[in-house]
Amino acid sequence: MSQRQIIQVFEQYQKSRFQFVQTVADLALRPQNIEILQNAGVMSLLRPLMLDVVPSIQQTAALALGRLADHSDDLAEAVVKEDILPQLVQSLGSQNRFYKKAAAFVLRSVAKHSPELSQAVVVSGGVDALVLCLEEFDPGVKEAAAWALGYIARHNASLSQSVVDAGAVPLLVLCLLEPEMALKRIAASTLSDISKHTPELAQTVVDVGAIAHLAQMILNPDAKLKRQVFSALSQISKHSVSLAEMVIEADIFPAAVACLKDQDDYVRKNVTTLMREVVKHTPELSQVIVNCGGMAAVIDYLGECRGNLRLPGIMMLGYVAAHSENLAMAVILSKGVPQLALCLSEEHEHHIKAATAWTIGQIGHHTPEHAKAVATSDLLIKLLELYMDASSSEDLQAKCKKALKSILQKCTYLPGLEPLLYDVPSNILKYVVCQFSKVLPNDSKARRLFVTSGGLKKVQEIDAEPGSSLQEHINAINSCFPEEIVRYYSPGYSEVLLQRLENYQPA
Repeated sequence: MSQRQIIQVFEQYQKSRFQFVQTVADLALRPQNIEILQNAGVMSLLRPLMLDVVPSIQQTAALALGRLADHSDDLAEAVVKEDILPQLVQSLGSQNRFYKKAAAFVLRSVAKHSPELSQAVVVSGGVDALVLCLEEFDPGVKEAAAWALGYIARHNASLSQSVVDAGAVPLLVLCLLEPEMALKRIAASTLSDISKHTPELAQTVVDVGAIAHLAQMILNPDAKLKRQVFSALSQISKHSVSLAEMVIEADIFPAAVACLKDQDDYVRKNVTTLMREVVKHTPELSQVIVNCGGMAAVIDYLGECRGNLRLPGIMMLGYVAAHSENLAMAVILSKGVPQLALCLSEEHEHHIKAATAWTIGQIGHHTPEHAKAVATSDLLIKLLELYMDASSSEDLQAKCKKALKSILQKCTYLPGLEPLLYDVPSNILKYVVCQFSKVLPNDSKARRLFVTSGGLKKVQEIDAEPGSSLQEHINAINSCFPEEIVRYYSPGYSEVLLQRLENYQPA
């Protein structure tokens, strides 16, 4: 065989190898092909091609593996079992930028599925190799590495700590300063994933100056970047008062409030989530958000969105109202109660209704004036209906019951209370009757209305156990009226009168 023929054989072999890995990579893009490829043992066929002498074959083999591992945790586990990760990590330091991007994609695809698979990436030395990639000149390599590190960090605090210990955080902050928009987004997202687990991890992100750099990007025109920036600031703020104060001190408000008018739904949701995480800590932090127009803007936002987009805004109002009478009154004066009433009637998801019920309870439990604001929006009846509805989730029923009890104990607005005398469970009824027993002795107009509206008659029909608190409240109500009126409205009194009529003998 001539030299030329030998060269042709090698060229044909190289072409066949490349054609094979390229075909597998293309087939792996379609979910319907995955099982067939797996059954054909494609993993073990790709493994030696990861060490091929031809760089383009190596890169395409890595791309094919990444696409397979991305599809399911079973295939990601197969990558681990084939012992592919160590050789992938080992070659990361010496190969070109195209291979590094493909290798980082494989590590990301494996890590995303579970903490256990992420731990396999850590054990193989993947985190250290990815952090080295953050120092590369090529922004595409940095982006791929940051993305993989984010998938590792998001699972739990231990994995997030391994990313921190490898020195990723300062390099991720530097990535925020790069001109490439995709790299900025992924870096912000990864910082968010690191920060979310513990105050200590969030503090690590803060200590390298991340807040200042994130704050500078909140008015960036790129919606996807703003989503990640507000997410990261939320994850930092949620852990403690001091961290939330550091976010506030970066002067992101009231500029962040303006983003509630952004066209992107998730920018608006993440801004609202940030406000929720700030206000939950103290009355003072709540007051900061109220003073910059944040609460009024959130109430407007609740009227413009639906579903889970509403959830952080609903909870934000609850946290504000929970702190003090004045802050709860600020929610009322900003027309928050009618908006919450709409949320309660429009939403179908039980967890959203439960959050709304909780927030209504936080507003109404302070004073009679707060309770009246809730009662005049017919929310007591609505809460009762949801509590008694057998199809309501256990959490929704519990939230409605707690809100009802706390508001009823403050409510002295009798027109709002009277509908609750009818078809009400005894554990709620006792609070309603108790409020009547407090108000009626001191209000003659209320007593007259209570008789003419049928309230007194309904109270006489209540079957209360002798000596119970409910019976004591009924007795207190009855003592507000002449005995003959109480008797007149008591069950069976008409029969007594008829009996007396039958026995009556005219003179």
